[in-house]
Amino acid sequence: MSTIPTVGIREFRARLYKYTKENQEPIALTSHGETIGYYIPAQAQPQKKDIESLRQAVTKLSNMLAEKGLTEDDIIADFQEFRKQSY
Repeated sequence: MSTIPTVGIREFRARLYKYTKENQEPIALTSHGETIGYYIPAQAQPQKKDIESLRQAVTKLSNMLAEKGLTEDDIIADFQEFRKQSY
């Protein structure tokens, strides 16, 4: 089991870009040797499974539109007509 690296709050603030853009691991933030919080980075890039899921969704949507004989322009036109009726 690996330990979470610790960084002093002043160093973290001074090198914010390094820790937030270059680092993808959680960091324990300390002040006077005491842990005061944690920095947990968000996913900077989509995971492969997310991209694959989006590709599958695009394929399904394209197939559904083709089955109905619709285009993206038809969908946009319907949406715009709906918005006009809503007001």
